[in-house]
Amino acid sequence: MIAMAAPKLPRTQSSRAAKPARAARPAKAARPARAARPAKRPAPAGRSGAATPAAHRPAASLSARDARRIAIAAQGLGERPAQSTVDHARGVFDAISLIQIDSVNVVCRSQELPLWARLGAHGRDALPALCKRGAIFEYWAHEASLLPVELQPLLRWRMADAASGAWRSVRQIAERDPGYVAAVRDQVHARGAITARELEHRGPPRKRRSAAQGWWSWDDRKRALAYLFWSGEITAVRSTTTFERIYAPLDRVLPGHVLAAPTPTPDDARRELVLLAARALGVATVRDLADYFRITIPITRPLVADLVDAGRLIPVTVEGWREPGYLHAGAPPPREVAARTLLSPFDSLVWERARTERIFEFAYRISIYTPAAQRTHGYYVLPFLLGDALVARVDLKADRAAGTLLVQSAFAEPGAPATTAAALAGELTAFARWLGLDRVTAVARGDLARPLARALRAAR
Repeated sequence: MIAMAAPKLPRTQSSRAAKPARAARPAKAARPARAARPAKRPAPAGRSGAATPAAHRPAASLSARDARRIAIAAQGLGERPAQSTVDHARGVFDAISLIQIDSVNVVCRSQELPLWARLGAHGRDALPALCKRGAIFEYWAHEASLLPVELQPLLRWRMADAASGAWRSVRQIAERDPGYVAAVRDQVHARGAITARELEHRGPPRKRRSAAQGWWSWDDRKRALAYLFWSGEITAVRSTTTFERIYAPLDRVLPGHVLAAPTPTPDDARRELVLLAARALGVATVRDLADYFRITIPITRPLVADLVDAGRLIPVTVEGWREPGYLHAGAPPPREVAARTLLSPFDSLVWERARTERIFEFAYRISIYTPAAQRTHGYYVLPFLLGDALVARVDLKADRAAGTLLVQSAFAEPGAPATTAAALAGELTAFARWLGLDRVTAVARGDLARPLARALRAAR
């Protein structure tokens, strides 16, 4: 096996233009959390467990708060384990199916944050360890994502569609120079592990236009490898030191039983992915379900109807939703949630911005691509989940040389409870400790900054 951690990946966001935020519902003071239910392993391709008996199915309508609580619980957010292990990290994938990868390292690698949100302090080598163990792999699932190896057969339809479905700049290399792509594939198999820069250079890359568009400047080496990766002819892991993709033959990364698994029909595979999305979301619209694994809405809609007919999804009306909702038959009941965590901008709870606003009344847009003068809340802004509400947002930066977690701005949402500053201070202090930083410093920007600074002093 190869250790995990390539060229910078495209950083996309499922975001629409930010609207003025509506008042958030006040969060209740958190009660002691119920013990988290044991995570289940992903079902084999083609199955996601039996439907819940009709007697245990929820009513056909949900309040906005109940829908919000179901969504949070389905994402595995709530009480954290007393002592998290690699097996707990594997259990996160059982709940949410995938973690989006992003190269942003302002605080830490973005893919580390979903584990922090659900597990709290844990070994920061958990994701590389799971890759080395052959438990997870990287592929284009939502965006570039880590997901259980058992899901690889469900994505073979996407691999087969690479010639038409991959990014245009990537698939054009296969159209323009198929001989070169074949030669690169041979190099990967001959060497067993290779990075783009280890291939013979083929002329200068295109001029970079901006930081956000830098990946379009890939040269033919990177494009050929990216096409082979997208088409499933090779796979990749990450360098633990440079984040660079290390490309390898499939059998160097994926277990034999996965490679030998039968390939389901595209509709069967996509139906299973929609069901996994429903389990991860708890309650969702067709648009939400389609977005999770990037399946088109026209394809998703009849698959949802099939799952309703099979009793796997339950149509519901949700207070405040304009579109019909669908409840996973095994979704957790809408109990009170005792969550207290920071969320990555790419966390699956909030990555679809329209859903985030619909469920949490939280208008959210990451601003790393926005000129500094136009940023409202800062550069790398993380939502803060307290109970069943997103109550604040903070712009964070890890100053590793100074051993400090910088809070460059802190803003409370309308209706945030009086306990928000203290709860956020506790979360930031624990988070800094996990990052190996000595202190948390809050800059006086934002309406929550001064109360947060006082709470941080009190927490020392």
